[in-house]
Amino acid sequence: MASEAVSAFESEFVTVRRHEGGVAELVLDRPKAMNAVSTAMARDIGAACAALAADRSVRVVVLSSSAERAFCVGADLKERNSLSDAELVRQRPTTRGAYGGVLELPMPTVAAVHGFALGGGFELALACDVIVADETAVVGLPEVSVGVIPGGGGTQLLPRRVGAARAAELIFTARRVEAAEALSLGMVDSVVPAGRDAAEALALASRMAANSPVGLRAAKRALRLGHGMDLAAGLEIEDAAWRTVAFSGDRAEGVAAFNEKRRPNWPGE
Repeated sequence: MASEAVSAFESEFVTVRRHEGGVAELVLDRPKAMNAVSTAMARDIGAACAALAADRSVRVVVLSSSAERAFCVGADLKERNSLSDAELVRQRPTTRGAYGGVLELPMPTVAAVHGFALGGGFELALACDVIVADETAVVGLPEVSVGVIPGGGGTQLLPRRVGAARAAELIFTARRVEAAEALSLGMVDSVVPAGRDAAEALALASRMAANSPVGLRAAKRALRLGHGMDLAAGLEIEDAAWRTVAFSGDRAEGVAAFNEKRRPNWPGE
């Protein structure tokens, strides 16, 4: 993957960089607060995700961090402490829009995690399809220790990764989990040397992005919608996704490229 990346979207707390091959990097960029998610930052995340979702040239998204010591430490509790109950209610749709924006991206997503990824920070990673963590990563959902519960999808996403009983133990104890144990529990998908999380996530994204854009989106849709369904229902979801690619330009180009022993030039439609 080329090292050069140009900014295609920039706001106060989020930057989106374009890499070659259809890879976009969504950078959480509030380093002085270790990417604590304020209302303004949540709004920026949601806007960036909406722009990425609408961009057919983007094949894979990497979610990374510009903060040296953290991926994201979760909600901005200093801001939360200043909010009235009415203000907190008004803030909720913005917060949900940030986490839902990442979760609903139609293309594959890879989180690049280092340092602290706690509470809402870990939920942003959980919203991605694959989590690459470096050796410094510390993850967890400690919300019950401050009198709330995970509100960015953690109670639903963590059990899908580690199972219901393990997720209950992790959420009820509010404990922090270091990288090696997180890998063994399935909370992250790989652990790489310190400082290599973004590079490895981008390399993985590049390998994904070499494949059919139409196929990637359809496969993600089938994986997401079919999860938790009984087998018969899951197979119907898969068949519907298959039909969206079977008559596409990408399918025609992929078959032609295979037979002509060349790399495909995906039309993305």
